[in-house]
Amino acid sequence: MHKTTQIYGIRAVIEAINANEPIDKVFVQKGLKGDLSRELEGLIRKNGINTSYVPIEKLNRLTQNNHQGVVANISPITFYELEELVEEVIAKKDAPLFLLLDQLSDVRNFGAIIRTAECTGVDGIIIQKKGAAPVTADTIKTSAGAAFKVPIAKVDHIKDAVYYFQASGISVVAATEKTDTSIYDISFSGPSAIVMGSEDRGISPSTLKAADHLAKLPLLGEIESLNVSVACAVFLYEAVRQRTLPKS
Repeated sequence: MHKTTQIYGIRAVIEAINANEPIDKVFVQKGLKGDLSRELEGLIRKNGINTSYVPIEKLNRLTQNNHQGVVANISPITFYELEELVEEVIAKKDAPLFLLLDQLSDVRNFGAIIRTAECTGVDGIIIQKKGAAPVTADTIKTSAGAAFKVPIAKVDHIKDAVYYFQASGISVVAATEKTDTSIYDISFSGPSAIVMGSEDRGISPSTLKAADHLAKLPLLGEIESLNVSVACAVFLYEAVRQRTLPKS
């Protein structure tokens, strides 16, 4: 089992960023001052790294070592660039299937979705640099190792990825209850990308507006929504169903 690597200390984190290590998240002590901290802040902004500003007690719980006010998690996987991933997949497949996760925050939901994505032949998962669930040891475990098999790309904004997919001839379908269109009225037989939203807020309004199609799942009970990993599985298997139907 690959585990997330934890590093601590301002200089160590700066060197890791400069070395292009796949940093998932940086925890910075609130009110941290000094030249090195300002240098770190600049690198964090430049690279769009997911960052939380926390009290020193949080950092002390993360590590008992001399953290100097900074702790970072390095991902156990290497992330793709969106353009590289899409070009590579399009060169091999006529009808690729991608998955976009709009600031999904729970690592276990993330892991479960990665596992389903691998089982349904998803060609790549796109997440946002800031606000997205990190790839941790829990993510890897919940994915049953699928996180090492499905390419994952990070982007500044999911909406920008939507526009890139559309420019590449890939239809974008957003999963939302804010529509009258059923998932079963949407075609996934061609090049497709499915957008799933965060657990609490769903898909951002700007991403919903940018999508080619909005689709919802029929809910016949009193509860108004499914767990996002379950809903994602239904969407992906509907794509599989359509793509494996006998040709008439």
